[in-house]
Amino acid sequence: MDEKIMLKSPIDGSIYAERDYATEEEITQAFNRSIQAQQTWKNTDIYHRQQCCREMVNAFTDNAEEIAEQLCWMMGRPIRYAKSEIQGLAERANYMIDIAPEALKTESVDGKPGFNRFITREPLGVCFVIAPWNYPYLTAVNTIIPAIMAGNSVVLKHSALTALCAEQFSKAFDQSELAADVFQHLHLTHKATENILQQQKVHSVSFTGSTFGGEQIERSAAGKFININLELGGKDPAYVRADADLQHAVETCIDGAFFNSGQSCCGIERIYVAESLFDEFVSKATEMVKGYILGRPDDPLTTLGPVISPKAADFIRDQIDEALNAGATAHVSPSEFPLDKAGTPYLAPQLLTNVDHNMRVMTEESFGPIVGIMKVKDDDEAVKLMNDSEFGLTASVFTQNMDEAIKVGQQLDTGTFFVNRCDYLDPALAWTGVKNSGRGCSLSAYGYHALTRPKSYHIKTEI
Repeated sequence: MDEKIMLKSPIDGSIYAERDYATEEEITQAFNRSIQAQQTWKNTDIYHRQQCCREMVNAFTDNAEEIAEQLCWMMGRPIRYAKSEIQGLAERANYMIDIAPEALKTESVDGKPGFNRFITREPLGVCFVIAPWNYPYLTAVNTIIPAIMAGNSVVLKHSALTALCAEQFSKAFDQSELAADVFQHLHLTHKATENILQQQKVHSVSFTGSTFGGEQIERSAAGKFININLELGGKDPAYVRADADLQHAVETCIDGAFFNSGQSCCGIERIYVAESLFDEFVSKATEMVKGYILGRPDDPLTTLGPVISPKAADFIRDQIDEALNAGATAHVSPSEFPLDKAGTPYLAPQLLTNVDHNMRVMTEESFGPIVGIMKVKDDDEAVKLMNDSEFGLTASVFTQNMDEAIKVGQQLDTGTFFVNRCDYLDPALAWTGVKNSGRGCSLSAYGYHALTRPKSYHIKTEI
């Protein structure tokens, strides 16, 4: 195969790494090994699985310096923040390792004399994980660790933009006692990925990416009756009620909108603020946004790195220009961020008001350092606007009245509801989406249910 991955760094456009795509023969052999390895692995003691996975996590965190530098160069994460993803991986992985015995335990069904009835959780087989570039480790670990803990084998396909992440997973597992071929990675083209999904060698696929990508996954796997978990797009809203702690709301919403240059599926992309707080919120938010330092992510002073590519930056610039032409007000001048130049991935952060839902910036996923802010008169208007989206991943409310917050949350079409925080995955809670944000579940005990199937035992003990 002549095609190669040419990993171009958003820092300076240089080729950071090159990798060959897997050949058809390499793909076939990898999945054959995965099937064979799983047949043995599913019978291993769960405490041995815990040991192997903990060894992997320890090896991964021990290599934090190299991993952080690669993240910086592959996808533009400021080096000062790059290690946070490593810490997040350890938190999620260790939690899922710890809860595995309870999440996977046999469930007894009592109350019928003469019978022994119980339900076990059985592994699905080979789990195919397709991971994105924006949080390349955090998204992948959500499935990798619980899949292996549940007795499955895993084949990982990472985004070509962060291809070295797959290698770092392999490197860490190689330093554990995990049986050979229980975890493998492959560098794959889109066509090869499609072909894999059309075969019977995959029993589960977990995909994180765009809604369009999720549609392609479902089409490719149609008629195969395999388990499909999809975490797709988001246009996540935040609502700041009149009784909110204003300073906390500003700091949390802006960080949730602009961290990782806004490239988070559950980042804040639209903010609704009570009329009485609106002007002060916008003033404080603008001041905070103007305090970002846009620069090369390998500079320790940088707090806002480039987006993933010039194409992504141009898409966001188009959204901004369209909104401004339709009457929106920009509160940040790109001239305040000299590195912002057309044709580059370096993009000034932007905060827009006088926006509405006729503008793409309030309805279409931006995935960049931009947020629109609208004034609302009450909870009912906020709920209506928050639900006016094809997406439903997370939603946040800022308030000091928990009872009223929960009432709002009960009306929202969302997978996760936050109060006084945002943009965070708690491994103890199910991570899921509604509408075009996907289907299925990861993390928590429910994440284990998504990677196993129930098997019922109905035993008549008295004849």
